[in-house]
Amino acid sequence: MKQNPSKSPAFSVRDFFARFPDDDACLNHIMEVRHGMRHPCRRCFEISTFHRMTERRAFACAHCGDHVYPTAGTVFEDTRTPLQSWLYAIYLFVTTRHGVSGKELQRQLGVTYKTAWRMGMKIRELIGSTEDFGMLQGHVEMDETYVGGYRPGKRGRGAAGKTIVMGMKERGGDIRTEVIPNVKMTTLRGVTLRNVEKGSVVSTDELMSYGLLTGDGFKHGTVTHSEKDWSHYDYRTGETHSTNHVESFWNLFKASVRSTHIHVSEKYMDRYLAEFTFRSNHRVMQNAMFDLIVARV
Repeated sequence: MKQNPSKSPAFSVRDFFARFPDDDACLNHIMEVRHGMRHPCRRCFEISTFHRMTERRAFACAHCGDHVYPTAGTVFEDTRTPLQSWLYAIYLFVTTRHGVSGKELQRQLGVTYKTAWRMGMKIRELIGSTEDFGMLQGHVEMDETYVGGYRPGKRGRGAAGKTIVMGMKERGGDIRTEVIPNVKMTTLRGVTLRNVEKGSVVSTDELMSYGLLTGDGFKHGTVTHSEKDWSHYDYRTGETHSTNHVESFWNLFKASVRSTHIHVSEKYMDRYLAEFTFRSNHRVMQNAMFDLIVARV
């Protein structure tokens, strides 16, 4: 059933602060998603309930008293930033469509820009670690693009000083993205073999480097953008070839970079790609997305 757009979102700001009114509530949630309030104790091996200790970020086993520190080994362990601020930053990443800039985090959290930038980059790193890298299959659209500000000289694939990124979108499924050094045949072949199951139908544009796909066991079809060919039906295979879905992702990504971040350096491009890929793959499950990221802190 299609949700009425006028209704409140599934995970609103009001919902967030109702669930996490203070750092104690945040710590309880971190414990729940990382360990569980009831689980086998590492010391006595009993399936035990764990109770919050006072004056420290720890929970004690009801059987033997062994301590569990849910923030140990995470970005929260030695932070002076309140846990509520960290979780609210994660909430913003989950619920926004175009991403969150360092300046926006600075305004929302009331921290310095340096702290906000560091928090944002760490959250993007955590988001990247949550992705399932199973092979794409079925019908997969592939397309590479160039991301960066205006550069003088040639347009398109001849543009200098930009970051090359490659996208692979399974129709009806997930998208994968990767920063690549060039568009040579050996590079595209390696990315394809790592991400797409052999035997899959693959749609690309007319770039000659994609000519390798048939020889590697893929059912390859192309669209010729230079001749205004955006989609066509192959009567021999019964497949409609286009790269519209993956190109739509690139259009949204570039628009988001322009409107939110202005510019993204090649050094950190993989983290921003991971953020947008994660949001695209899980956009209808905000609560689950939030807990998935918190569990990886």
